[in-house]
Amino acid sequence: MGDNKIIIYNTPDGETTVSVNLDGDTVWLSQQQMAVLFDKDRTVINRHINNIYKTKELEKSSTCAFFAQVHDEGGRAVTRKIPLYNLDMIISVGYRVNSKRGTQFRIWANKVLKEYLIKGYIISNNITEQRYRELKQLVAVMARAVKHIGDTAGNDHQTDSLVSMVADYAYALDTLDRYDYQQLEVGETTTEERFHATYDNAMEMIESLRRKFGGETLFGNEKDGSFRSSIGQIYQTFGGTELYPSIEEKAAMLLYLVTKNHSFSDGNKRIAATLFLWFLERNGILYRPDGGKRIADNALVALTLMIAESRTEEKDTIVKVIVNLINKNNK
Repeated sequence: MGDNKIIIYNTPDGETTVSVNLDGDTVWLSQQQMAVLFDKDRTVINRHINNIYKTKELEKSSTCAFFAQVHDEGGRAVTRKIPLYNLDMIISVGYRVNSKRGTQFRIWANKVLKEYLIKGYIISNNITEQRYRELKQLVAVMARAVKHIGDTAGNDHQTDSLVSMVADYAYALDTLDRYDYQQLEVGETTTEERFHATYDNAMEMIESLRRKFGGETLFGNEKDGSFRSSIGQIYQTFGGTELYPSIEEKAAMLLYLVTKNHSFSDGNKRIAATLFLWFLERNGILYRPDGGKRIADNALVALTLMIAESRTEEKDTIVKVIVNLINKNNK
């Protein structure tokens, strides 16, 4: 193993520590070592490993290897090959074991990812490129481990929140990295149009929204003709080619234009966010294939507020950010 190690877990009692180098194929532990790590009988560890392979959560060929170890047997040095398992398997077993150590492991996993991802340690000028790559690999391993577990015994709300957090923030880190290096591009988008927005059907949607908010007189009241122009602009062409050819780009522009043009006496941000979701939903891409929202509520709020405070010259960048948060890569 190399010199760059990450301590992935210390048990609260200080008895067990696992260090890994994410440059290589991670750490390798035997069933007995995992039994010590999680304070469970080896047969329990073996059962979890067999179930993981049986359900195809992990592939044996990529997570298990036989290593030669020398044992003292009756005064004789005997070399035997024993199966060792890599970090993917260790983490998967850690989320399955129903023990105090297993619970501590899940709490640790939630805590360490929040520290790295939410507190922004990774989004720092002081972080090394090596450390960034290591964290991305760790997040990927965590994601693979928790996605296949669902509601198995011993899991709790912390596991559910970790699944959501990993899924959201791992992609967000990549998006921020591409933004920092001015490498944001529009890709993996949807070109098949199921629904065409018009001024009339958009105004119908706004009217239903106005009723939801108590029929406020000023809500959705047009101040000028800029809203009609916004609807037309998302379908704008140049030389016979659409400027915003994908559903994601049209949706991003709709959110941007309605927020920025301030076409209504009241409710501009609410209207913009609603039309954005409405347009995505009617075109069949508001939800991911697994049923989850393609963009979280708080992310939509943040984007809408960011647009409202942005400068005109930042439009193209903001639209690219929005597209990257709702395209097919954001799974």
